[in-house]
Amino acid sequence: MLIIGHETVRGLLAGRERELIGLVADAYRRHDEGLSALPHSVFLRFPDQPRNRIIGLPGFLGGADPVAGLKWIASYPGNIDSGRERASASIILNSLETGYPQAFIEGSLISAQRTAASAALGARLLSGDRTPTGVALIGCGVINREILRFLMADNPKLTAVTVYDSDPARAEAFAAILQGRAPSYAKSDNKVPFLADVAVAGGVGEAVGAHELVSIATTAAAPHMDLAASRPGAVVLHVSLRDLTTATILASHNVVDDPDHVLRERTSPHLAQEETGRRDFIDASIGALLRGTATLRPEPGRPLVYSPFGLGVLDLALARYVHDEAARRGLGTTVDDFLPPSANPVEESR
Repeated sequence: MLIIGHETVRGLLAGRERELIGLVADAYRRHDEGLSALPHSVFLRFPDQPRNRIIGLPGFLGGADPVAGLKWIASYPGNIDSGRERASASIILNSLETGYPQAFIEGSLISAQRTAASAALGARLLSGDRTPTGVALIGCGVINREILRFLMADNPKLTAVTVYDSDPARAEAFAAILQGRAPSYAKSDNKVPFLADVAVAGGVGEAVGAHELVSIATTAAAPHMDLAASRPGAVVLHVSLRDLTTATILASHNVVDDPDHVLRERTSPHLAQEETGRRDFIDASIGALLRGTATLRPEPGRPLVYSPFGLGVLDLALARYVHDEAARRGLGTTVDDFLPPSANPVEESR
């Protein structure tokens, strides 16, 4: 068993944004081709802690470099109030020959960066011929920080940012980080380039209308906003999935990663399906757009909303990359006696 900790993962992923976007795109293509097995994620909830949850995402991604395993990720929003990260994650990879666990990997960065890579890919595809020069970030946490970093790596012309958070102090602190005014930021895992053009919006409507690209990454459990103030044809990365009202979803072009996965667990698209009894408001999946088996022909002025549920095969693709790089470089900790002796017939026969 190879155990790969946070610092090793951080070092292996540093500066690899465009490469990770490519890995995520390849995983989406393979998934759309039917080269994956992806059971529905399992949500563990607690009767006395309704805000908290732990999610299990098992999966298999086939093709030239197959991988199987599980991501186990906890979301505890209250952690933020005590200065800790909201989410924590672990990823287990299994041998496809024996089924034995092969690696145990700290997964918080993998989870955040596969989300950011997916968002940057969605922004690229939905923007079409346009090249956004600014983005509005609604929700000032780790995910939107990562999304901004990946957006800037994929599009160097993006130089303006407007931020909004329901906690004004949090938005101000985030702006200070982006402008290089936060000394503690030097110790951060993954830094975004400092920006001069950073604004703090006074309300969510002001943020939505600030730029033609919007990224929503909050901890909202129920719809609380619309896109009435958005610019015509705005591209909206609806990463947290539960922010937009049903009417907003139905009034927009909608791209998802997988309809069967996103239309559950009371996401905004799920609520739209429940209200209408249909799912034809979903225009395409991102895998089909990448493969050219679907096309998106936006109506002028209508928002384009990307709602990625977050497929476990993305985590596995990045975890496989981390595992292979760590093994190649001799990084991580190998635990030889993790499995029972009978798991290794060679050792047993000695």
